[in-house]
Amino acid sequence: MNGSFSILANMDFFDQYNVKQLENLELIAKQVVEGFIIGLHKSPFHGFSVEFAEHRIYNQGESTRNIDWKVFARTDKMFTKRFEEETNLRCHIVLDNSSSMYFPEMEVGHPKLNKIKWSSLAAASLMMLLKKQRDAFGLSIFDSEVRQHTPDRSSTAHYKLLLTYLDNAIRDGITNKTTDAAAALHQIADSIHKRSLVVIFSDMFDRIESPDHIFSALQHLKHNKHEVLLFHVVDKSKEIDFQFENRPYMFIDVETGERVKVQPNDVKEIYTKKLLEFKEALQMKCLKYKIDLVEADIAQGFNPVLQSYLIKRSRMN
Repeated sequence: MNGSFSILANMDFFDQYNVKQLENLELIAKQVVEGFIIGLHKSPFHGFSVEFAEHRIYNQGESTRNIDWKVFARTDKMFTKRFEEETNLRCHIVLDNSSSMYFPEMEVGHPKLNKIKWSSLAAASLMMLLKKQRDAFGLSIFDSEVRQHTPDRSSTAHYKLLLTYLDNAIRDGITNKTTDAAAALHQIADSIHKRSLVVIFSDMFDRIESPDHIFSALQHLKHNKHEVLLFHVVDKSKEIDFQFENRPYMFIDVETGERVKVQPNDVKEIYTKKLLEFKEALQMKCLKYKIDLVEADIAQGFNPVLQSYLIKRSRMN
């Protein structure tokens, strides 16, 4: 990526803005999206209209809502912004809020990101971009069941309400919350507007030893004519590559509370082998169902989320 994205790829970005509790998701999302839009001018998406397609002369009697007053101040002529495919896209964002998403464990107020903070901020940034494009968006949050579900709308008031739900998810922090992603996705597949773009943020760590129920739920989304963009949210260094010092650790299952004390080198080979098998199976199923799968490492920035969305949206036009 070009240099204009460097601040987004660096986790010091959050320290720079002194975000101690991620209290203002809207402010941070705005910074992320503005940086991303600036970068579009130097990216393969040059020319992609994030906000509107073109100006046209204002016709008397039309609504004045879309008049570009900046152009009027310069030219003394009234033009309106003709928005491209206004509210053409319906996007439903699905957030996994099970206890495993709170890894790595951090106190509330810690400036670094765990999976739930990363996912919530990524979702907030995506919603801001959707709002700029006048697209409708909704939100579902689940753990062992769907806890929050909203319709798809494009208003500012709706956006602010969804930010509140995301902020609540960040502050939840409850351990021993199990997940049933399959049941939640089945329910969501039947409850959202047909032919929507469904964007999922999840670590997908739901009984990975028998993942067929997850694959069935993903297939259900496609069967209902939804386009699906799945962000597999992970702490890559720890959860995928298992990079721990070779000393005794007490590993705790945050969903069940089960504890086991091991030396990382004693289990690394079998752990990484099992996880690789699951990842390959997930990749094959997503390929089969024509689902876009993106590994989202929380140590990286949010550019892959917004760019993947733009690619998906361009294919849907």
